Amino acid sequence: MLLDLSEEHREHLAFLPQVDSAVVAEFGRIAVEFLRRGSNPKIYEGAARKLNVSSDTIQHGVEGLTYLLTESSKLMISELDFQDSVFVLGFSEELNKLLLQLYLDNRKEIRTVLNELAPALPSYHSLEWRLDVQLASRSLRRQIKPTVTMRLHLAENGGHSTRVLQTDPATLLHLVQQLEQALEEMKTNHCRRVVRSIK
Repeated sequence: MLLDLSEEHREHLAFLPQVDSAVVAEFGRIAVEFLRRGSNPKIYEGAARKLNVSSDTIQHGVEGLTYLLTESSKLMISELDFQDSVFVLGFSEELNKLLLQLYLDNRKEIRTVLNELAPALPSYHSLEWRLDVQLASRSLRRQIKPTVTMRLHLAENGGHSTRVLQTDPATLLHLVQQLEQALEEMKTNHCRRVVRSIK
């Protein structure tokens, strides 16, 4: 699977051939650090002074490299696919080998960092439901007022939690229709591509 780099990312990466290979390796280290701790403008300013360029150029170069490494790591693309993805950028063979080495050295760590950044969301465990129907009250002798009560059991952080929900059948039917529509949407090619890139 080849990476699809946008024109903006290509422009950000276009700075890399203009610097020494040691600087590119340092940018790789900064890119991994950027994933762990976030952006650090002081590092960009220091590197910009040394290279006599603007700090925005350095920041864009690091962000472009970060994107290249994270997307490659997310998709766990092979060495050959990575080389083919980078080849279209028109870099020298030496720079392509350096980028490949950066990817191979850091992909496990990047995947670990990305997994830590993923939110821990509760997941479905089980559901209990009950249908109540009020047939009459003191003020209205003939009325039908159905209510659906659900007890949703969720698994989160190794434990379980419970949520109690209550609704009328019309709202529940609308919710079911929306969920079915979302499931149908997941079968489209666009959604499949998005899900593959997330994994």
